[in-house]
Amino acid sequence: MVNPTEAYRQQRILNAPPEHLTLMLYNGCIKFIDDGREALEKKDYESANNLLQRAQRIISEFRLTLNFDYEISHQLLPLYNYIYDRLVEGNIKSDLAQIDEARGIVVELRDAWFQAMKTARIEKGGGEGGNGYA
Repeated sequence: MVNPTEAYRQQRILNAPPEHLTLMLYNGCIKFIDDGREALEKKDYESANNLLQRAQRIISEFRLTLNFDYEISHQLLPLYNYIYDRLVEGNIKSDLAQIDEARGIVVELRDAWFQAMKTARIEKGGGEGGNGYA
């Protein structure tokens, strides 16, 4: 039997425009970092490793999908590399400071992306309202 919550989540992802998928990925990355940090604090190293690796995979995906026809991509790549390195080092060394640093940068990127989405929607005449994504 299909879980209705899971079915809804999958439909939302399948029907989301690319800019909303990016926002969802940023939010997912933050959640994995938070959950991984919490697992580290509990000394549940296996869970922490799995969760932080999921965050690392999201950052890797961001790196792989950069379009270098745009100048911003040349600026984002070293930032994504830095976030990835902090997550790996924080995971290997159980260093919460490095994990917190990575999280802070991801939050800033997510917030900037969200603001850009709002601005683009207003400029297109979409107003302040949304469709549940932003």
